[in-house]
Amino acid sequence: MIKSMRKPIVVMTAAFAITLLASVNTTFAEMNFAQTVVIPDAPVATSIMVDPTIALSQNFGAINLGSGSSVDAGEMALVSLAARQVQLAKTPDGARTVAAQLVATTYKWSAKQMSCLDTLWTGESHWNFKAHNYSSGATGIAQALPANKMDVIATDWRTNPVTQLKWGLRYIKIRYGTPCKALAKTRWSGYY
Repeated sequence: MIKSMRKPIVVMTAAFAITLLASVNTTFAEMNFAQTVVIPDAPVATSIMVDPTIALSQNFGAINLGSGSSVDAGEMALVSLAARQVQLAKTPDGARTVAAQLVATTYKWSAKQMSCLDTLWTGESHWNFKAHNYSSGATGIAQALPANKMDVIATDWRTNPVTQLKWGLRYIKIRYGTPCKALAKTRWSGYY
């Protein structure tokens, strides 16, 4: 009887912990987009454990979260960072900022290449993640055609501008090597 109760208790505990974490104010940490987290001087626990009796006294539905009953603060900080990047990239200037951060950490392209990227994607979509060309079907900041090509990065490309940016940068790197070469192709043929 005790062994059969263990898994539901762990699941309920984890569900309660996630619910608790979702309601916590996370503004205590400052983050930059290089995935560095600055924690204030006050000690912060690396994980949160919840009393299973409290979780059981609450009427939560069963959610299968595996066998873990704690949530790592580092993982939560990365989730927060990703959410902030997505929110920032929903504006054209924010998308430029996130793209520059992705380029700096992954591709190491020069300022000249970033200028070419800005010109290229301004011409394609004006850095609008909701951009859609109704005649061709091209979609997103980088105007992927067909749009579901972006599934190689993530399936949330319809609503996540960071997925679109990652796909577009990867596409340029694989197909042309640099944004300036992609821009030259666009100027020559009208597309890249």
